[in-house]
Amino acid sequence: MKAVIYARVSSVTDRQNTERQVKDLMDYASYMNYDVVQVYEEKISGAKKNSDRAVLQESIDYCIDNKIDILLCSELSRIGRSSFEVLETVKRLIDNNVNLYLQKEKMTLLDDNGKPSIFAPIMIATLSCAAQLERENIAFRLQSGFRRHIEKGGRVGRRVGYTKSREKKEDEYRDTIRYLRKGFGVRDTAKLTGTSERTVARLKKEFCH
Repeated sequence: MKAVIYARVSSVTDRQNTERQVKDLMDYASYMNYDVVQVYEEKISGAKKNSDRAVLQESIDYCIDNKIDILLCSELSRIGRSSFEVLETVKRLIDNNVNLYLQKEKMTLLDDNGKPSIFAPIMIATLSCAAQLERENIAFRLQSGFRRHIEKGGRVGRRVGYTKSREKKEDEYRDTIRYLRKGFGVRDTAKLTGTSERTVARLKKEFCH
């Protein structure tokens, strides 16, 4: 069977990388005797819409166009954060006879006969909805805490007069600067790295004369 690996981390800096995800999925593919023909790795926030995640879309398009048997992912959150977008991706894979393996959940979309599993879509819908609700609850608690902090006279954000050094910016936005130096536009670079267009424009002005 032909397989494709898709791995994603949220941080665009070196604080996170996809090495562990890829290794674990390669080990699984070896155990199952899958032939891994392509590996896709992406650094972008999971909060981004799936339509803005170029590498994810490329991996799915590749699977469909090349009749790949199975797409391997470390966990459901790598596919998407919104329950509706996850289900949209799942439906697209099923409609094109591409199986999906989620390592953390130990789940596949299709059974041994290539037919959609009865319980997998239900489990995926339940898990993605639960995860989305938890994220919304966390965001609510954070916003509530910020409001109380400000009401008590506290401050948020950078201290007055703080300026990030050129060296620190070059390290933190290494991927963004690399894309810009390769000739990618501000909008495309922002989508590829999950960085705001305003920040990308400032980096272009500073590092790409």
